Amino acid sequence: MSAVMPGLLCSQLDLSPSQRQCERTVFSFYCAVREQLPVWLLEDMRCMEVFCWDDGCPRAFLPSEALLYALVHDHQDYARYLLNRYSVGALRAPRCSFCCSTGVPHLNVAVRYNRLAILSMIVETLRDCGEQSKHLENSGGCTHAVDAGKTAVQLAVELSHADCLLLLLVEGARPDALDAALQKLLSCDASERHHAQRCFDFLLLFLPKLPPLHHLQDKPEHWQSLLGKDVFSWMCGLAPPPLLLQALRCVARSGSDRISSLPNFLQPHNRK
Repeated sequence: MSAVMPGLLCSQLDLSPSQRQCERTVFSFYCAVREQLPVWLLEDMRCMEVFCWDDGCPRAFLPSEALLYALVHDHQDYARYLLNRYSVGALRAPRCSFCCSTGVPHLNVAVRYNRLAILSMIVETLRDCGEQSKHLENSGGCTHAVDAGKTAVQLAVELSHADCLLLLLVEGARPDALDAALQKLLSCDASERHHAQRCFDFLLLFLPKLPPLHHLQDKPEHWQSLLGKDVFSWMCGLAPPPLLLQALRCVARSGSDRISSLPNFLQPHNRK
């Protein structure tokens, strides 16, 4: 829980009265964000009533910590306020309460909870400040974090959050999860297949160059049924890329909304 509730101590044992009071204020604030209270009231609470216990003394609750709460509970108005008011300062990953190293990046939290609207606000803030690459390729987070060592793109593929993935790719994130996408297609059940297929297709649209994938020929009939004959032949190096795929690659680079607004029969997952 501490990964998404910064300010809570890792142990409830032997806490001083001051530490317990800090924990109570943090939990009250967490509940207030969960209840979607007005932005002005949440900021009053954060600035005047909420304290974390840090290095032996209480400190104010940071905007970056408040943004994590807004992400978890999809409080879009509060997220918008924090990003407009504090810009990239609201995106500094709080320290892990277990080991005090850098905690989970906000982009990863947005992807894990599939908060597309807030993710869009975050990448817009990063774009305005010229810090896309620094954050988009960040695979930081301490070893206690559930998503440690994963970029936002890798996490989106793992969770089959295709819309988040498309937004990240349009903003310049590297499409470096093709093998993971193939394995996801291979292992997912029927209920998740559509979303996993979309993730795979979006990666294809942004790959600068197709890596060697000759292992697909080990089970040609199986992979052909998953990928479609034309895409399978291309990925095995047996044919050029399908014309529709080439056209969609051009469209995708002009913005995620261009792909989303295409009629269904032109969507990437219908190119078989």
